[in-house]
Amino acid sequence: MTDRAVGAADDHASVGGGPDGAADRDDARPEAAVPTGATRRDLQLGRRLAHLANGVAIATAYALFFSHTQVVRVFGTIACLVYVADRIRILYPELALRLPGVNAAFFRAEEQFRESAMTPYVISILLTILTFPKTIALIAILTLAIADPASAVVGIRFGRHRVVPDKSLEGSAAFFAATFAIALGLLRTAPGVDGWQAAGAAGLVALAAAAFEMLPLRLDDNLTIPLLVGFAAWAVCLAVGIEVA
Repeated sequence: MTDRAVGAADDHASVGGGPDGAADRDDARPEAAVPTGATRRDLQLGRRLAHLANGVAIATAYALFFSHTQVVRVFGTIACLVYVADRIRILYPELALRLPGVNAAFFRAEEQFRESAMTPYVISILLTILTFPKTIALIAILTLAIADPASAVVGIRFGRHRVVPDKSLEGSAAFFAATFAIALGLLRTAPGVDGWQAAGAAGLVALAAAAFEMLPLRLDDNLTIPLLVGFAAWAVCLAVGIEVA
């Protein structure tokens, strides 16, 4: 073997650390590390509070301050920024390593090397605003913001009766109660709607929403919950004669 060949072999060994240099180099990269941290079964209260605060802030801004066109433009911009930031986080994991506290508080272990739940969260809210009348959109957004984390916290802390994997009757009951309160409060403001009509419609919406939430879908529930709740609420309002703007 020539000196040049020996040097090349030594360089290969020093970089790769073994006969399969490419595989070993991949192992040395940050994204190849074993993910650690909280999972879906952990409370992660910081993450859930941020989830709640973001949704409530968006719904409040849409209800009180922005027209439909304005909120689409503003939130469309936010959705683009969130998507780009998440792609940077995935493709440049060395940057995330500089903020371990943020990573631990707001990202699950399985999200450290792939798309986070925030991306489908902002996309689904944007689609909800684009698709549904304002009252229906607010019901769907607030259900995602309030009922979803409430269900998770109750299910993790008090869930004892399982119907499907990772879902409990206690968590579903919390989801139903929160969705019912949200729908009742918003439908009650619709013109010509009395309390009983609003309560009946809210009960049907909450029942459909809780049933959807229990389905063991592989799709991210941040994407499915507002869209399914929106369609359910719209259908119920049409069926019972509630006009929503």
